Amino acid sequence: MKINEAFKKYSLVPVRYENVGKVRIIDTDKGKFVFKEGMLNKNILDYLNSRNFDYLPKWINSCDDEFQITNYIDDFNIPLEQKIMDMISLVALLHSKTTHYKEVDNEEYEQLYDDLDNNITYLYSYYTDLITIIESKVYMSPSEYLLARNIGLVYDTLDDVKKRLEDWHKLIYEKRKQRRVVLHNHLKLDHFVRNTASYLISWDKAKIGNPVFDLYKLYLNHVLDFDFGEIFKVYEKHYPLLDDEKQLFLILISLPEIINFGNDEYDNTLMINKAIEKIYKTNEFTKTV
Repeated sequence: MKINEAFKKYSLVPVRYENVGKVRIIDTDKGKFVFKEGMLNKNILDYLNSRNFDYLPKWINSCDDEFQITNYIDDFNIPLEQKIMDMISLVALLHSKTTHYKEVDNEEYEQLYDDLDNNITYLYSYYTDLITIIESKVYMSPSEYLLARNIGLVYDTLDDVKKRLEDWHKLIYEKRKQRRVVLHNHLKLDHFVRNTASYLISWDKAKIGNPVFDLYKLYLNHVLDFDFGEIFKVYEKHYPLLDDEKQLFLILISLPEIINFGNDEYDNTLMINKAIEKIYKTNEFTKTV
């Protein structure tokens, strides 16, 4: 549906458009709104309302529409370090307000264990093949040399993750209940707005799941930007993770990334440098948890 038709359906007259990423900020005769393609998850919104979690935009349109129209919220200009602390406090509140427990059987945990174990095995094989090719060359490129110098760190990290996975497996072997929450499922600083109150925006991917996965995605998006040790402390002050949840979180964030070399050597070197820096920072973080 075209924007004019969508807004006409809700008696709004667009005056001016501004594209911001995947959304459009639209001035109308009745104020400023945000337009985005994609349907709402009515069950998630109803559940959030039932739990009195109202730190999200107000939707103007119906959940049956294949688009979203929400009120526009101005974002105060505050230091990013403070902003992410405000964000993680709100995420902890989201998880706290929506916590419930689901009966699970051993098969579900075993499937997750097998998936993670297979991922570790694949990464071992992937990096072994990659470094074999690199070391066979007469002259390594700067990015290849940087990876070769740090390949021991990658293998040590995979060894540590494997041990941690086995410890996690022992923790959950007899477990039959899993803590579930509403996951925003797309956490990054761009999806947090600080006004007179705090708000999470962009709820397209929201679902029910393990709270660990919100933290995991936030970590991947900002591990090189902030001291995640302090962020994690704030989260746990309001919503402490269970032992098995904490171990799963540490496993997920510690898995090394897949390296995809491109044609630009500068970009390749930057990519490898960031991947190695992430491993170093993650190893330091896991020692403090």
